Amino acid sequence: MDCPGCGLQRSVLLLFEGDFLGAFKMYPAIYPLVLLFLFILVNNFGKFKFGNITIIVLGILSASTILINYFYKLLQ
Repeated sequence: MDCPGCGLQRSVLLLFEGDFLGAFKMYPAIYPLVLLFLFILVNNFGKFKFGNITIIVLGILSASTILINYFYKLLQ
């Protein structure tokens, strides 16, 4: 049985190779997670006015994408 994080490492490798569609097909939550981590990194250097709210929204988006993908894989 797959776990909610299965495919993340392969998706990151595909992303580094430039296969953006393949990375999405392997793990659809890769792009919300990349956005979340990049925003956290940028927000540490320069504080944004709504930085905390943006981090919360991106975290919820990432978690919901992970869970939706996990339940989709379970139903297949």
